[in-house]
Amino acid sequence: MIHIPKAEYTRRRKALMAQMEPNSIAILPAAAVAIRNRDVEHVYRQDSDFQYLSGFPEPEAVIVLMPGRQHGEYVLFCRERNAERELWDGLRAGTEGAIRDFGADDAFPITDIDDILPGLIEGRDRVYSAMGSNAEFDRHLMEWINVIRSKAHLGAQPPNEFVALDHLLHDMRLYKSAAEVKVMREAARISCAAHVKAMQASRAGLYEFSLEAELDYEFRKGGAKMPAYGSIVAAGRNSCILHYQQNDAVLKDGDLVLIDAGCEIDCYASDITRTWPVSGKFSPEQKAIYEIVLASQEAAFAEIAPDKHWNQAHEATVRVITAGLVKLGLLQGDVDELIASEAYKVFYMHRAGHWLGMDVHDVGEYKVGGEWRVLEVGMALTVEPGIYISPDNQNVAKKWRGIGVRIEDDVVVTKQGCEILTGGVPKTVADIEALMAAAR
Repeated sequence: MIHIPKAEYTRRRKALMAQMEPNSIAILPAAAVAIRNRDVEHVYRQDSDFQYLSGFPEPEAVIVLMPGRQHGEYVLFCRERNAERELWDGLRAGTEGAIRDFGADDAFPITDIDDILPGLIEGRDRVYSAMGSNAEFDRHLMEWINVIRSKAHLGAQPPNEFVALDHLLHDMRLYKSAAEVKVMREAARISCAAHVKAMQASRAGLYEFSLEAELDYEFRKGGAKMPAYGSIVAAGRNSCILHYQQNDAVLKDGDLVLIDAGCEIDCYASDITRTWPVSGKFSPEQKAIYEIVLASQEAAFAEIAPDKHWNQAHEATVRVITAGLVKLGLLQGDVDELIASEAYKVFYMHRAGHWLGMDVHDVGEYKVGGEWRVLEVGMALTVEPGIYISPDNQNVAKKWRGIGVRIEDDVVVTKQGCEILTGGVPKTVADIEALMAAAR
């Protein structure tokens, strides 16, 4: 299985500390364990920022970065080894493993954090933290600060500036390294195989969850512990619900099924959508809508390259989709005027994509200084135009109603343009129909 190498985590911490003000400290907590119900926990997934800086997979941990600290700049608080708890819950790295396996310069038991951390903060001018994203940790941080303030009359120096860590860290995360792209390619490869399997398994009489089971099996078989987000398997009229997740309806002949699903590897997401006919053959109306969405996606790919801005790809999809809907008679009027009045939003109400990385809707600003962000090498994003004709839309002929089509791929900006990571799933009408015919 492909993983981010240990040296890369070191490089990231160094790069972050190089941007921090002199005599400052950054403090970041691990994700808390989430309770599913009563005493049952959700599968643990590390906080993305914490994972990005450490690769440390355990809860009850805190990263402390102190540029210029003589005794080591990277301190990790974590759980100690405990034979009894490890018998029940699994092995822990402990403070020794934190240093040996995860590159910490110093490691202390998390139970000692109240005694040790105020001493590390004391004398530092500025504290960087993920303010506002974890209310309980914010409260702890202020308690530690107040310990220092209470000793000010003895000469203790509390910090006088508190800064959100998000801006520095999230700008770093926006640019994917070669190692990150490698992991994302692997996540994409596994997800592509899962979509192909679902396509091959598609039959009238099955349920949406039957196809979700195919996805889950391929994800796990490929080495992914979990989907990157809740899988959408939407057949028939459900394909017009953007974030549909019931996944319990019957697949019927004549319907389309839209699957939006991807796995994550080493905390990196993939995100793919394909739409196909349950029976293996598109109807004329389904094909007409599908061809417009596919053409709009191709137009978007052409607008993804260094020096092009974030919104150009979206604008390209809007133009192709609007013109296509006019051609089919689903919109009436001049294409430019329909775009200006946003008339297309009845059928295409979302944007053409989002940043992709450790979070499926990844961090990073879309605008800088009020202007759309210019794309640069290493940025990763989705391209996912769609057309959704509500089953209740009385303004269109009945034959069009209930058709929902989205096509989504993951791309990374390269020097030449963009690399499509998710090309392993058929996408043209002919290729989809051929794959499904061969599986019958």
